[in-house]
Amino acid sequence: MGVLPVRLFVMLLGLLLGAVAGRALAAAQPTELGWVNTLSLMLAGTLIALLLAPRIESAAQALLARYARWYAGLSPRTVAAATFGLIVALLLSVLISTLLRSLPLYNWVWNVIITLSLGAFFVSFAVRNAEAFGLLAFPQVRRRPGSKLLDSNVIIDGRILELARTGFLDGDIVVPGFILRELQTLSDSHDAQKRTRGKRGLAVLEELREVRPLRVEDWDDPALPTTDDKLIRLARETGARIITNDGNLGKIARLHGVQILSIHEAAVALKPQVQAGDHLTVTISKGGQQKDQGVGYLEDGTMVVVEEGLKFRGKPTRVLVVNNVQTNVGRMIFAKLDREENQP
Repeated sequence: MGVLPVRLFVMLLGLLLGAVAGRALAAAQPTELGWVNTLSLMLAGTLIALLLAPRIESAAQALLARYARWYAGLSPRTVAAATFGLIVALLLSVLISTLLRSLPLYNWVWNVIITLSLGAFFVSFAVRNAEAFGLLAFPQVRRRPGSKLLDSNVIIDGRILELARTGFLDGDIVVPGFILRELQTLSDSHDAQKRTRGKRGLAVLEELREVRPLRVEDWDDPALPTTDDKLIRLARETGARIITNDGNLGKIARLHGVQILSIHEAAVALKPQVQAGDHLTVTISKGGQQKDQGVGYLEDGTMVVVEEGLKFRGKPTRVLVVNNVQTNVGRMIFAKLDREENQP
């Protein structure tokens, strides 16, 4: 809800309250100035509402935000459980009211009290035991193109944070509820290694939430035995991609028509083609910043800085790569002359 509609509503409410107060005063003390008093009270009510509007707007926005968070956190099982509890309460209320309507003191007020009491009891009881209503929930998930499902191993790996910071992850980042429970189980494990992995995964999610909004999909299917099966089913129903480092999961998911994003495969694909110890042939085209340094370029434009290479200016020169540095403007390769191939 925007700021202007809230402010206009509050001012209109103040105007109406002023009019009601003015009419009541005119009815209690009829005078010739009744309409003047009514107009004055209407103006006063409008001005008071205008002064109080910012506080009311803040309270309304906070209330709407809390409602949005509460609504987003509702799971199909919780809704199914609450609906079932309300149905039971209404049926029992009708039965009890039918049995008690012949009593002399029984009226509709008692019917309302009994209905509210039964509703509060059965709805709260059903919600506390929502896991028992999985078969009634008919798990429905929101289909959002471009969503990414995070596997537990890619969360524990931690490199997903850097990908999120660089902006390469578009669309919604989704953490399935069963993945969260798996991380929680690991963090509570008696095995020290598993406990460390689980705590690291939860810490990564906390940091990731500060970088990008996360959406928890509280979906589950007890009929599926493994987490991999659940991930594939959820991805198929939502049209999402799975981000994982599990090669076997990737193979099975592709057979089901699910797209996989592997951080391991991305790291291999982005690995520099030239590494320390490799040999290159480069033509020195100009001098470098240091004495006797030569500078050449590869076909893709990568700068190669060669120690003592200036004396081979204009000639194809075989060099040995010493270091490969990634900078904000691109890659730079530092090399030295291959003494066995180059003789002055």
